Amino acid sequence: MDNKLIRLAARRLLIGKWGKLAVVLLIFYAIDFLLYSLTYLTFIPIIILGPFTLGIYTIFLKIWRKEDFKIEEMFNGFKYFGRALGTYLLRYIYIFLWSILLIVPGIIAAISYSMTFFILAENPNIKAADALWLSKQMMYGHKTQYFMLMLSFIGWFLLSILTFGIGFLFLYSYKTMASTIFYQHIKGEVLYNEIIIENVEQSIKSPTEGSDESTNQDSTYPDLY
Repeated sequence: MDNKLIRLAARRLLIGKWGKLAVVLLIFYAIDFLLYSLTYLTFIPIIILGPFTLGIYTIFLKIWRKEDFKIEEMFNGFKYFGRALGTYLLRYIYIFLWSILLIVPGIIAAISYSMTFFILAENPNIKAADALWLSKQMMYGHKTQYFMLMLSFIGWFLLSILTFGIGFLFLYSYKTMASTIFYQHIKGEVLYNEIIIENVEQSIKSPTEGSDESTNQDSTYPDLY
């Protein structure tokens, strides 16, 4: 799926939802700022990032399914607080360790694990390490396209700075919606490939019966059609 089509689909899905999502993000930023102001401890706001990320990603998945959502659903990630926090911290550690080597490996790692919270949102009982591994597998062969997709928002980023940060409320929604569509697209490819592989394995285990010519055929070349 072309990145231009992904951005177009994202804008169409967000019609009538920009304001509601801006409220969600304002609440999140307000809570994050309040916790930091009261405690002056950096790790306190970090603790809530995982659950909030999970809740917000769940909302964007609902938008993709063309379902309505409520603002309070942004707190749904706290139902899986431990798993969401563990996933966020593990992802952060992986990216940090790769970033120690050079900036480029850190960027590649961030892209590889970018689908982690979408996977967790759809499978809340999955282990953190498994969600990260699945994200890495899903992004195989798609990292360059996703990097270019994120890079295409540079104009929105500059515009958001000029609006004294207000534009970031809309940029986050736009970018995350595009990421949601990207996730659904590559997830469909993964599921399709798994079905093909399963069919091939099944045909190898149970070769079809036919004429003498087909029975003498090398079983390592099953009929794929």
